[in-house]
Amino acid sequence: MRRISRFLKMVVSAALVVVLGLALWLVLAPPALLRVGAGYTAKIVCSNVFLAGRDPEEVLAVDVQAPGHPLLRLTDVDVDRTERRVRAALLGVFAANEAVYREGLGCAVEPEDRSPLTVDPAAAAVQARDAGKSWPESEQTESDQRIAALLSDAALTGPGMRAVIVVRGGRIVGETYGPGFSADTPLLGWSMTKTVNAALVGTLMRQGRISLEDRFLLPQWRGGEREEITLAQLLAMEDGLVSNEDYGSVTDVTRMLYLEPDMAAFAADAPLEAKPGTRFNYSSATAVLLSRIWMDRIGGQGAALAYPRQALFEPLGMSSAVMETDATGTFVGSSYMYATARDWARFALFLIRDGVWEGERLLPEGFVGMMSEPTEASGGRYSKMQTWVAGRTEAGLPSDTFFLQGHDGQMIAVIPSLDLAVVRLGLTPGRGDYDAKWLAEEIAKLKP
Repeated sequence: MRRISRFLKMVVSAALVVVLGLALWLVLAPPALLRVGAGYTAKIVCSNVFLAGRDPEEVLAVDVQAPGHPLLRLTDVDVDRTERRVRAALLGVFAANEAVYREGLGCAVEPEDRSPLTVDPAAAAVQARDAGKSWPESEQTESDQRIAALLSDAALTGPGMRAVIVVRGGRIVGETYGPGFSADTPLLGWSMTKTVNAALVGTLMRQGRISLEDRFLLPQWRGGEREEITLAQLLAMEDGLVSNEDYGSVTDVTRMLYLEPDMAAFAADAPLEAKPGTRFNYSSATAVLLSRIWMDRIGGQGAALAYPRQALFEPLGMSSAVMETDATGTFVGSSYMYATARDWARFALFLIRDGVWEGERLLPEGFVGMMSEPTEASGGRYSKMQTWVAGRTEAGLPSDTFFLQGHDGQMIAVIPSLDLAVVRLGLTPGRGDYDAKWLAEEIAKLKP
């Protein structure tokens, strides 16, 4: 009995230490950091439930808690399917934050009252595809057994793979999905969204409504040095603005994404720290500013909200694509677009075809070419048009190769000279020793 009593005392003492340590940590942890964690949790769960139709507990356990910051493992969520709102809080109580779903616009972190933002259903409609045709006009695909063999190699597709699609010669020739995912599952592209956002800028350039040389881009910048920033400098991430892209704590990017209802206003307030055009600084805030700039050229919020579908998704047949907005209605062109892997592949094919779809040019000549042109300020790593070019030489890929890359291992390798694109989507935090370019390298070696 004495041994049992001593053991129980040890257990109780250990439990008290844990509880006291947790209480101390909660007291000392910055409130803003706790709300960032809650905002991130609410946003990811909301989008995956209402856009992708996934189970909220699975999303919380797999997408949020498994790869996340320790505080995320203590976060609980409450999903209100009637109000289409998700509340997240540490231990269900502390530092609550909420995300709300708006039809056609996805989810936004919105701790205040619900915004009435919607997209006109008529503007959001996408014509039915011809079931008698092959992809991309419909969903029928072809297959290449050599590519299928590569896609069965877990070392090449990587840990946490959710979808891989290979496009060659205008057709899907290889396709595979991770457990629980299918051709019908919309998947988050994270920073691959930046390239879609750039393409929307390109459609306006094609129409003569905006140009790379444009200055005086935002009202907040009038009368100061920032008014000299050009659209080209923003697209190349050479605007010179202060922006911290580190994750895991309260930085410019996490504050913008999870605490600021008006992300563009927050990003526009950043001061200059370098002369525009002289320094590369990868920044999600810059991409959100690009969203605000092109939306301002449309004229009216309703028309701007409908524009991605009318200008890009409808022509390309990307019926699943949803670019999400912040609480005020600015598209989060840095991070938040969901689409099925096949619709991401449609966008990749559009880039292979130099911005032409079914004989109609939607992007200016030379626009896609800038996606493979490295900039001097980035040390040859980044392009002039919201894509990465680093690693193509090491992977033995052609010089016109460029990459759309996103957080957690998202990648699209676009190789126009080979008429080839490789789409890889998944959840691979930090990516460890894995690089999706290895997959593109092996597929590129195969002759058509």
